[in-house]
Amino acid sequence: MKACGLIVEYNPYHNGHQYHLEQSKQITAADCTIAVMSGNFLQRGEPAIIDKFSRAKIAIEQGVDLVVELPFVYAVQNSDLFSRGAVLTLGALNASTLCFGSEHGEIHTFIEAFDLYQNNQEEYTRVLKDNLSTGLSFPEASKYAYASIGLTTGNVDLSQPNNILGFSYVKSIFSTNQSIKPITIKRHKNSFHQQDITHPIASATSIRKELLASDQISKLAESTLPETTKKELTNYYKHTGIWHHWEQYFSILQYRVLTMTDKELGNIHGVEEGLENRLKRTASKVTSFVSWMEQLKTKRYTWTRLQRVFVHILTNTTKETIKHLSQNTHLPYIRLLGMSEQGQAYLKEIKSKRETPIITGFKKNFHPMLDADERATDAFYSVLEPGQRIRLRKQEFEPPIIHF
Repeated sequence: MKACGLIVEYNPYHNGHQYHLEQSKQITAADCTIAVMSGNFLQRGEPAIIDKFSRAKIAIEQGVDLVVELPFVYAVQNSDLFSRGAVLTLGALNASTLCFGSEHGEIHTFIEAFDLYQNNQEEYTRVLKDNLSTGLSFPEASKYAYASIGLTTGNVDLSQPNNILGFSYVKSIFSTNQSIKPITIKRHKNSFHQQDITHPIASATSIRKELLASDQISKLAESTLPETTKKELTNYYKHTGIWHHWEQYFSILQYRVLTMTDKELGNIHGVEEGLENRLKRTASKVTSFVSWMEQLKTKRYTWTRLQRVFVHILTNTTKETIKHLSQNTHLPYIRLLGMSEQGQAYLKEIKSKRETPIITGFKKNFHPMLDADERATDAFYSVLEPGQRIRLRKQEFEPPIIHF
């Protein structure tokens, strides 16, 4: 059997994701689709709007064959680390292809760009460091570094978010020597950061904006979502009373920062160059998450970078944790969230070839990377009332979702 890999967040699963899934199956003629999905916290440093099990269930019911969780230490990171973890996961599951969406839509250009990058890596690194030292954010500094080696809009426009991610996927495949063929599909009908819904295929950003404006799924949001997504969103809100977003975590974050020492804050992953002092100085003066972000935001500390810092404060993720765990060339485990009958058959077929153990729940003293996943889970559910928190946490110890 041949498997096609997808790297996803499904926050929430929408019509554009369905288009990507169907196109991936058609182009690759794969027997099995594997989605490596971020857990409860996402790459741009945000809590997912609903929990990972609800999102995995939707994906399986919509036609994905295997949903596995991207470990937390990779999920809330810059594009290179995020990609590395996802590609290593697909490699461990013997995926033949990785199909991703991009603004560019031409895979040969991504591969040519990698060759150019590889041949000019020293120059790229030098320009990147020089620009970072001037106070630019990593995305801005890397844009200038890519331009310095000829990776401009005439090739792949590496100022576009999905092109950046796609290039990171290609880099990860080749730099970790994976036998995975990269394939890209041009994004259809919307841009990644589009704020308003104008078409049944809309950005996840615009859909979340519409959902967060109400306690119900509006007619406009409904037009962008498969029935399965509507059902799971409605069910989650009915039981918990919330869509997860940063304001709900504000009081917990404020308490954490006010009670941590400067040294403890300085050890948190992402806290650099005295940010701990600014966090301490502003914590007692702000009244909301947004107002805090406005106080902290600079050219270097972008909104996304600060959100990631707050995730790591919330989960007590230190620099040492990331240093030791995220540079692995082999994963210590694969966390299975859900599967179809075809996915189950695929796992059975590759069992003799697979070296990485597959787990389905938390295990005591299993691995520090799994401990980080567990802390992220507890942090995500911390804003729920105790009964719901206990109910949803039980999912972490139950068998994977199976859809036949």
